[in-house]
Amino acid sequence: MKLLVTGGAGFIGSNFVHYILKKYPDYQVVNLDLLTYAGNLENLKELENNPNYKFVKGDIADFELVNNLVKDCDIIVHFAAESHVDRSILDSEEFIRTNVIGTHTLLEAAKNNGNKRFHHVSTDEVFGALKMDDPKFNEKTPYDPRSPYSASKASSDHLVRAYFHTYNLPITISNCSNNYGPYMFPEKLFPLFITNLIEDKKVPLYGDGMNVRDWLYVEDHCVAIDAIIHKGRIGETYCVGGDAEKNNKEITYKILELMGKGEDMIEFVKDRPGHDRRYAIDFSKIKNELGWEPSVSFEEGLQKTIEWYKNNEAWWKDIKSGEYAKYYEKQYGK
Repeated sequence: MKLLVTGGAGFIGSNFVHYILKKYPDYQVVNLDLLTYAGNLENLKELENNPNYKFVKGDIADFELVNNLVKDCDIIVHFAAESHVDRSILDSEEFIRTNVIGTHTLLEAAKNNGNKRFHHVSTDEVFGALKMDDPKFNEKTPYDPRSPYSASKASSDHLVRAYFHTYNLPITISNCSNNYGPYMFPEKLFPLFITNLIEDKKVPLYGDGMNVRDWLYVEDHCVAIDAIIHKGRIGETYCVGGDAEKNNKEITYKILELMGKGEDMIEFVKDRPGHDRRYAIDFSKIKNELGWEPSVSFEEGLQKTIEWYKNNEAWWKDIKSGEYAKYYEKQYGK
């Protein structure tokens, strides 16, 4: 099978590329990535000489490029997205361009090349926010996005479904809870806190720290997508969750404990606008239909993540200093 993976140099995409080529050594993967701020080819360095792996630098909104790549693939696995809520609040334009127009470009190419199989990787944030006693999100939860980021992802989900209903495009969608693990860009909570503590810097905790998220170790997410693309029902959406609801304060204290640091390393900072209180996922559909459930506990996953960042200081120090961006700009242009 030949996969076109969009955004394969990002956090979840690069973990997926590693996972697929390890599990299916005869599969071929073409990775299309624009290498914007969070795309990093260092994530895939060990695959550079793999004959079944190819990197293409390009924009998912470039129809000619996308069309040529889609012609030659069996399935599109679409990760590419602007995904940082804070950045979407500061400047939403790139989120609309990448997440909406880029997804539309890929769908058009899939339709025009014989209705290629299309899997769209989305987020639980499209469902809005939950109160502390609300039931978890599931596939029937109405959409209620609350940031420019989640609104752009909701738009792309609707487009993907529309192409199934209108053009019979063989699609599936997964809406996943928050991921953590190796190769996570250091502006996000887990790697920011872990790397700050390695550097003996304080960790910035938003508001009262009581915002709750459901956390999933990234490799478990890759296993879920694998199950959906091989066994999922066409036209269906699958919610993917970690069964690990934690508030940010709880996570902060657990990271401090595992890294042997005290609570004097916490710096409370002003909350961001419209900060959703809680997300949680009911993944019973994918469990019942495809036999998937998380295999890595939160504590085990967090310990693995801390060890990875300790053992890969060169990777994240280059990112935090901006050196990796300068290097790839020189190699590939802006």
